[in-house]
Amino acid sequence: MFSNEQLHQILLSQKIYNESDITTHLRKAQELNLTLYEYLELKKILSERQLYEAIALFFGIPFLDLKNTVVRKDVLTLIPEAIAQAHHIIAFDKTETDLKIAALNPKDLEIFNFLKKKTNLDIEIFITTPSAINDALKSYHIGLKAEFGNIQKERDESQKGEGENNKDLKELAQDLPVIRIVDTLLEYAIFESASDIHVEPEEKELNIRYRVDGILKNVMTLPKSVHAGIIARIKILSNLKLDEHRLPQDGRFKISSNDYRVSFRVSVIPAFDGEKIVMRLLNEKSQTLTLEQLGFQQKPYEMVKRNIDKPHGMILATGPTGSGKTTTLYTILNILNTPEVNISTIEDPIEYRMQHINQSQVNPKIGYTFASGLRAFLRQDPDIIMVGEIRDNETAEIAVHAAMTGHLVLSTLHTNDAITTLPRLTDMGVPSFLIATTTNVIIAQRLVRKICPRCIESYTLDKKGVQELDKLINVKALMVSLEREKIISLNKQSMESLLFYRGKGCKECNHDGYKGRMGIYEVLEVTPDVSDLIIKKATNTELKEAAKKQNMITILEDGFIKAKQGITTIEEVLRVSKE
Repeated sequence: MFSNEQLHQILLSQKIYNESDITTHLRKAQELNLTLYEYLELKKILSERQLYEAIALFFGIPFLDLKNTVVRKDVLTLIPEAIAQAHHIIAFDKTETDLKIAALNPKDLEIFNFLKKKTNLDIEIFITTPSAINDALKSYHIGLKAEFGNIQKERDESQKGEGENNKDLKELAQDLPVIRIVDTLLEYAIFESASDIHVEPEEKELNIRYRVDGILKNVMTLPKSVHAGIIARIKILSNLKLDEHRLPQDGRFKISSNDYRVSFRVSVIPAFDGEKIVMRLLNEKSQTLTLEQLGFQQKPYEMVKRNIDKPHGMILATGPTGSGKTTTLYTILNILNTPEVNISTIEDPIEYRMQHINQSQVNPKIGYTFASGLRAFLRQDPDIIMVGEIRDNETAEIAVHAAMTGHLVLSTLHTNDAITTLPRLTDMGVPSFLIATTTNVIIAQRLVRKICPRCIESYTLDKKGVQELDKLINVKALMVSLEREKIISLNKQSMESLLFYRGKGCKECNHDGYKGRMGIYEVLEVTPDVSDLIIKKATNTELKEAAKKQNMITILEDGFIKAKQGITTIEEVLRVSKE
């Protein structure tokens, strides 16, 4: 909650302890590998109330005994439960102009500003104790059970016809508590910058998980009785069939405000304990980044830039699902998007709208596939074509022929690295000489979480750490690559002397140590040498040797360069680059 330095300052300034006492407590805390706050709490050296009264005095904010405060339900629910739990805050009173909030951390300005915008009220902060906050948080669950306890029971007891049951679901979806829960789920996901929301039914409860920076996290557990209402509400928002429970359904809807415009792509599937929903969030107001902002180093950037300036050929982005391939292609399209060219895209689905670009979405139900769309595009006089994904032989063949006949083609594939993209195209039936003559550049990528800038700290690997790392990767070869890229000097440095970085965890990053994501890349330029090897049907080993001679930076090397620069951690690089 508070760093050792902050607590040191608070205890000293409020004359609770002198410098000598604090130094003693700090030393004992470090011996137990605890923070000063955790140590004082564990040893009960200072009561919870004494400590938080001191914090309140230090910050000049009033202290509130929340345990003896009656909180009205309508005031409590002004702050959604997920936000109250994550930030340890409780709304306990309101006037026409002000909302009074009990909190533990008066410096959590971001959430207070968010609530001010959300409620259109001025925020008045009070300090209280953690146990008082935890007791108050239980009120949410009591309220939920009271509001939703009978919903499922009533549905089970009602023996009506299918049409009437459908009507019941509509009424359920319009129930105010259900609307409030769904609004909270969506709004908090936007606030947390989540990329996906998972609504997962289990036997006795309903789990809500968000994917933030590529990692799934539990955010809320609700009574199973609200499941039917939440599913119905999301189906109505997405314009899906309420009475279809046996087949998968796909839909989408949008939420707009002055601060954001977010499109939700909805997938519903039948599962053992009821229907499961996954919603993908696509921020339509997000700004298009540059290649440098995506994380391209200078040499790979120059390679990509050189090849997107060519009038024809193929630019391929490859990597697993969720590795940022589409974002890379959109960034390239944004560079190419000038009045002098005609750009068409065929996607599944259209993730971001781009001005002055003709975007088309596949619809396999009516026979509109990547292949048929691509054929139609070639009759539309395009200069640049983006194909969402090359999935089959037919699409691969048409894309290659389009690249050969004077079009610049951008597309994605699913392969582990840049080299294996070449045999993948061969497996799809594309002749080697066509791959060699049409492919300009292949970009393989992954996304790593970035270290939180607020709590970053440096460290060095010990001998055991280096040995463990050597079991996973070739450390010696990696060091040579880092020297080649002028990141280190082998004459002066060993792996054990290198500074690496990690996040300690703080309020800003929800104690994860990470905030945001960035790409790590390998860029294979199809030079005349590589082209000759492709025509000769060279093995992957031979192609890798050729790429090495061209000084291609691999995904792993790019990851370690970024780890050395303090952008990400070694653990993140190993997590995403393992095959």
